[in-house]
Amino acid sequence: TDFASRVGVGALSGGIAAYISCPAEVAVVRMSNDSTLPVNERRNYKGVVDTAQRIIKEEGVSAFWRGSTPFVQRAMMVGVFQVATLDQFKELYVRKFGQRKNSIPNVFCAAMTSGLLYSIATMPLEAAKNRMASQKPDPETGKLPYKGTLQTIRSVSAKEGFLALYNGFLPYYARCGGHTVSMFVLVQMLRDAYQKNNL
Repeated sequence: TDFASRVGVGALSGGIAAYISCPAEVAVVRMSNDSTLPVNERRNYKGVVDTAQRIIKEEGVSAFWRGSTPFVQRAMMVGVFQVATLDQFKELYVRKFGQRKNSIPNVFCAAMTSGLLYSIATMPLEAAKNRMASQKPDPETGKLPYKGTLQTIRSVSAKEGFLALYNGFLPYYARCGGHTVSMFVLVQMLRDAYQKNNL
């Protein structure tokens, strides 16, 4: 498959998956961020079911897709960087380090590099998504502080500095790199097993 096709497939599949799973992501973000808020601002969710029920009751079903735009954009970029760059990095490690293509070390190194690239590219979108998903209306105006991806990124950058969007980068990369490696190494192992059994 050519590079442009991999980019398109990666972006489309990532975006669709993210949009479908957005309600679960919002519930997870709400629950995990709740304990970090000041006591008087906490929602005190009791679990996933309680979180979902209260979101529907207090804010409406549409709240499950609040922050969906950066979530979908991030997932599209993840798909692009994971799927489209993996083979390029495999070739790079073959040429520069003499690795055997599609060996487990080759897939591991290529996946970690793809994971690093996608972590750098998507962390601002991850930060924007988390801010939008967990925001509360202003007590005086009743308006939400974050309205869109770019506005959120600009607002955070102006108030806290651009690097605030990269707070927690190392654990984020550990998650992204670990996920990318485990996925592609497992795929390669399945391919190897299939080819071995069908020779």
